[in-house]
Amino acid sequence: MRKGIVVIFSFLMLACSELIDKPKNLVPKDTMAELLAEFAMNEQLTVVVENVNLDNATRYALQQKKIKGNDFVESYKYYTATGEIEKIVDNAQDIVLNKDPAAKIYIEKKLKENKNLPAFAR
Repeated sequence: MRKGIVVIFSFLMLACSELIDKPKNLVPKDTMAELLAEFAMNEQLTVVVENVNLDNATRYALQQKKIKGNDFVESYKYYTATGEIEKIVDNAQDIVLNKDPAAKIYIEKKLKENKNLPAFAR
């Protein structure tokens, strides 16, 4: 009886080793960070310029990197499930700060307001 339970438990552990399968066209981590930084900067355009079409800006950013929207979504899901998304978002934040040092003040202000703010909400 114990051997049966051990065997079943072993199969369950092996079957649950990964939460999600690796996508066929996985977007590299550095490219994901660049895209997330681009999306964040495009979103800030809506503050400055009214009636900005974010869909077109998003499509343009994906086309520049030669990435399909579905590949980006699947890669985002994969990196989220594996816990790697936080590092990617931190890299994206560094990219934004390098392009716009004034953003550092805004980020620090938000972090002071809410110390438990997750990386993707910064």
